[in-house]
Amino acid sequence: METVARTPTEARSSRMQPLARLPVFLALDGRRALLAGGSQAAAWKAELLSAAGARVEVYADDVSDEMEQIAAEPPRGEIILHRRVWTADDLHGAAVAIGAFDGEDSAAAFAKAARAAGVPVNVIDKPAFCDFAFGAIVNRSPLVIGISTDGAAPVFAQAIRAKLEALLPKGFAGWAAAAARWRGALKASGLSFAGRRKFWQLFTAHAVANPDSEPAQDDFDRFVATVTGQGAKVELGTVTLVGAGPGDPELLTLRAVRALQSADVILFDDLVSREVLDFARREAKKLLVGKTGFGPSCKQEDINALIVSLARQGKRVVRLKGGDPLIFARAGEEIAACRAADIAVEVVPGITAVQGAAARLALPLTDRGHARRLQYVTGHAKDGALPADLDWRSLADPATTTAIYMPTRTLTALVAKATAEGLDPQTPALAIARATRPDQAVVYAPIGELAVRLAKAGLPGPLLVVLGRVAAAHVGAQALRPARRHG
Repeated sequence: METVARTPTEARSSRMQPLARLPVFLALDGRRALLAGGSQAAAWKAELLSAAGARVEVYADDVSDEMEQIAAEPPRGEIILHRRVWTADDLHGAAVAIGAFDGEDSAAAFAKAARAAGVPVNVIDKPAFCDFAFGAIVNRSPLVIGISTDGAAPVFAQAIRAKLEALLPKGFAGWAAAAARWRGALKASGLSFAGRRKFWQLFTAHAVANPDSEPAQDDFDRFVATVTGQGAKVELGTVTLVGAGPGDPELLTLRAVRALQSADVILFDDLVSREVLDFARREAKKLLVGKTGFGPSCKQEDINALIVSLARQGKRVVRLKGGDPLIFARAGEEIAACRAADIAVEVVPGITAVQGAAARLALPLTDRGHARRLQYVTGHAKDGALPADLDWRSLADPATTTAIYMPTRTLTALVAKATAEGLDPQTPALAIARATRPDQAVVYAPIGELAVRLAKAGLPGPLLVVLGRVAAAHVGAQALRPARRHG
């Protein structure tokens, strides 16, 4: 069957959605911060400002014990206590102004005076008088993460902070500090731009894998030596074949997310859900290379040539494929093209369509009592017709679970041939469309009736069929029911 050819087209990145607040990180080292109020809440803000390196001047008639203690032992910048009420003149030259007031009138007067002096202002717990807000903070300084809910749900922000605290090893602080120390030395090393980028790739991979090890000069020297040893190859880019999974973006692996976030160019198929692309960095160029069943598609040789060409330009190329890139995804041809061009290629596996569908249905693919073997079979050959070289005896094996990929146009012929070769037409089977996505749909039937049921149901693609006794629990009483949707 002839496939309509098309050329790669660039997919526009999703536009920035509205922001309640613009996240910024102020440089306050050595700058003056004014704090009006001496309460416990004000003491926490004084500690925060001091930790950022600000020289904090506190104006308050009454100073809490917490403020006294923090002023006596500031975390970083000096904290000076002025035991009097603030005045408008005190605001001149301040980088920021923070106020702690109980009354609305006092808060309004402070905010008005700060703005008149051109000083960004924050009044604690009074968002109407704030030019900026303090969010929940994850501190791995110099790696710092701020979380804001625009004052709507501080407790929710704290819960998110707690999750991020658990996810980010404390050792990341040391590696972020090492990056700051080594940046100058790396520039002086004589490495090219591509070489320095490779250095940071090695640095990042090592830091993520060994977050709690102490960065040492030996690490710096080893990364530089590794890059230098690659010689001219370092000017080449890299290619990573990434499994996007069957559709649900939450099924991406951490390695897949890291690859997407470091890519310069992403080549993706029609079957890749757009939600998966949201994990890519915004600056990455995204090219649709149009591989989809029986629809317009780019020629495989053109895709191979494009991958090699981009990598030779020094680009970090991600070839993003639905499911797993090593299963019915022509990965072998793309890997061979990269190796022939002496370009580094890596594969990041993904959740296969049948794994994702089975998990959504709580369907074991192997079972000690029913299935001792699992096999993946393609429903069509290179020309789009039914493959002539299928192992029909294995399809008829009652102790085997068979996942049939892309069988939309060949299922009737496949079932006819398989039953003629010994497959019991009453073998339980189910067809799953758009596995793991919100609109996942399922049709249950004995395999001999499945094609007719599918024709009536009119399920959207992509389609997958699971054949075998493990499906009996889902077929059983539902065999005569119409299509059921899961999502």
